[in-house]
Amino acid sequence: MSDTAFSRLPLPPALLTTLQQLDYLQMTPIQAQAIPHALAGKDLIAQAKTGSGKTAAFGISLLLRLKPPMFRVQALVLCPTRELSTQVANELRRLARFQPNLKIITLCGGQPIGPQIGSLEHGAHVVVGTPGRIADHLRKGTLQLDAVSTLVLDEADRMLDMGFIEAIEGIIEAIPGQRQTLLFSATYPDEIRTLSTRFQRQPVEVSVESVHSHSQIQQWRFPVDNRNKNPLLVKLLGHYRPASCVVFCNTKQQCEEVCSYLTQSGYSAAPLHGDMEQKARDQALVLFANGSCSILVATDVAARGLDISNLAAVVNFDLPHSAETYVHRIGRTGRAGREGLALSLYGDREGHRVKAIEEYFGQPLPLGELQELQEEEAPLVAEMVTLCIAGGRKDKVRPGDILGALTGEAGIDSSEVGKINILDRVAFVAIRRNSANRALGRLINGKIKGRRFKVRIVQ
Repeated sequence: MSDTAFSRLPLPPALLTTLQQLDYLQMTPIQAQAIPHALAGKDLIAQAKTGSGKTAAFGISLLLRLKPPMFRVQALVLCPTRELSTQVANELRRLARFQPNLKIITLCGGQPIGPQIGSLEHGAHVVVGTPGRIADHLRKGTLQLDAVSTLVLDEADRMLDMGFIEAIEGIIEAIPGQRQTLLFSATYPDEIRTLSTRFQRQPVEVSVESVHSHSQIQQWRFPVDNRNKNPLLVKLLGHYRPASCVVFCNTKQQCEEVCSYLTQSGYSAAPLHGDMEQKARDQALVLFANGSCSILVATDVAARGLDISNLAAVVNFDLPHSAETYVHRIGRTGRAGREGLALSLYGDREGHRVKAIEEYFGQPLPLGELQELQEEEAPLVAEMVTLCIAGGRKDKVRPGDILGALTGEAGIDSSEVGKINILDRVAFVAIRRNSANRALGRLINGKIKGRRFKVRIVQ
């Protein structure tokens, strides 16, 4: 039996069965280091990069500490964004299958507060949310944290970067001092150490490699005049031809302008930033995750919590203001042992940012040779097309119903159907491009669960 096998941990048989069903057989490095200390009830500072298995690292001990008969909030997980909160809550629900009748809810900004208040009135065991919205509920008196025994700060460095420190301090004051506090952060600046000193008791520090190796992620920098950034971006995409790519910009306006240029150049691109309505942000994430959109042009805040398992490349259209943010950005590619690609464009006035990144890594950032870039070919066309169905969870529509309507009545081969996402009032289904029109026609003229729904192709 491997030393990193989950079965070596003192876990209940029902939880081990659940882990096996989820294909959680071997612990990742951060899980192997963190879980035993967390199970022992110790406070923890865990430094690990994005995608290292952090949720299970704190989730397993968090769930085991709960007392299901006590229908009060006993665990609180703070995350920097709604997207990450949703991702963490979904993973906790998967892990919690071994324990019936556990309620896990998310409380985030960008959503109406009324339904959240209703959910809280019915009680919950675990709350996952953003500091701003959690603080709102505390002010309104709609959230009680006096029974919390586990507090998790996930991606704590980003929450501090986003200015959440006062909200976090206020939230912690509402939680009993006798608690377990688990702090997870990809980087470990002085502010994190200060936060730990104030709110943790003799924490155990664990760390896995947080600086990405050049062998795992191929990194290149390209000097460019600001007026030529857009053409160089298209040239890089034409040369490297990544199947999926996130282009990072430092401003919302830049996101829109770059996305517009890419679209006019024939690429399937979508913006993702804080000024977009939540509905539009959700749709962009769905299209990118299911392969219908090849490029996301995003700000750091909007891209937080992106759960893309096989991202081919990251492009820094604008270099970030800190080396830590650079690490966060490029850490989205090259996951799970795969090779990744990180390309950075920078102007004359950004040399100090390149220097800061090189000091962080302790080695030079390789300089790309512009003359070696091949003439760009036609843009890669997204493999999938997304159909939007005007019926969702509230209409009792399930993924199996859509798949059945497509493969049964419509005669589409199941291999042509990609991811199916069911939201409250709408559903998205990815179809391979060559079958999209046939699938659209059959769904428009056919039925799902015996009912007709409006269907359209999402552009």
